[in-house]
Amino acid sequence: MQADAMEEPPSILWGLDPIFSAFARLYIQDILQMTESVQIPGIYFYNSHPIYKVDVLGTVVYKRERDNFFCYGVDDGTGVINCLCWKGELLKDKDDGTGTAPAPSDPGVFDPVVELKKLKQAQQKRCRLEIGELLRVRGSVKTFRQQREISASVFYKVDDPLMAVQIQWMMDVPELYRECYDKTFELQSDEHGESAGSPLIKATNLIKDFIKQKSVSRFRPYDVQDLLQPLIFSQLRAASAEPEAAGPSGCQQLRQLLKEVLQILQDEGVVYRRVKAQDEVYHVTEQDKDLLIAVKDIIREDSKREKYSEKGCHILHILSAVRQRHSLNVSLAALELVLKALECNSDIVSTSDKHYTAF
Repeated sequence: MQADAMEEPPSILWGLDPIFSAFARLYIQDILQMTESVQIPGIYFYNSHPIYKVDVLGTVVYKRERDNFFCYGVDDGTGVINCLCWKGELLKDKDDGTGTAPAPSDPGVFDPVVELKKLKQAQQKRCRLEIGELLRVRGSVKTFRQQREISASVFYKVDDPLMAVQIQWMMDVPELYRECYDKTFELQSDEHGESAGSPLIKATNLIKDFIKQKSVSRFRPYDVQDLLQPLIFSQLRAASAEPEAAGPSGCQQLRQLLKEVLQILQDEGVVYRRVKAQDEVYHVTEQDKDLLIAVKDIIREDSKREKYSEKGCHILHILSAVRQRHSLNVSLAALELVLKALECNSDIVSTSDKHYTAF
């Protein structure tokens, strides 16, 4: 399947997407369904992200071996893909020493011949897999005879008797989807129409970083306004180079910029005001324990009712209940962040589209 050229970003801009230069940890089902670029063959698109390198962990379900390569069928639970794993020079060497043990040497004496045989045996063991063993593959995506496959640059057997690697993988990949892959790649502007280098976006990111690094649960505007002063000073210095330029004072610009940033954070659900009083207090949504507990209690209690026992509580029902019990100012965007946090902590689970129930 190929993408429409009108839907693709220009190829000259692909490098601006950090996913393009990384090995994307995608589910095999998504790798098989990615659309191929019409501009440059061999480049594929997932949710407008240009991708040509992937990182896969799965179980070997079939194998073939040729003189120059192994071909493993890898299954990660969502699909099966062929992985073409080329043999290195050590693997091609017929005299690899795999049939005989290395000759004993004097203790404390380094024998390069013996050590090389040990290295060959270790590499053979890591690269020759049997059906049912766990394989990790990094490589580029190819389409050969209308079949999607991975041409491996790195591959090895994963020893995981306690399933620690697989569990960690199953925790990391959904988070990557939420934070990276499922967010549309946009170059020109954000949802508020601001370019990525605008003072407003820089100021918004400054406040977000401050909230995240300091684990702030609530704040007042004057607690964060000093963070934005360098941006205002740089604007004033630029304006002073233009003698005829006239505009509001630095204090006015700072207040206006902070007001716009706080509005963006509220629109995105990052913060909310529990009570709209003269003393402006902004609660950080994901750090507000009272809000998290309120949402969890609502889902746990209402999931027991016959009406919601099968599918769980719809997000709009949860929003209405939260506004009644906790705060009228909780937005849908804020609730979505709370639900995501609770689901990551395994406090709740989504049963179907926009429905949630408690464990």
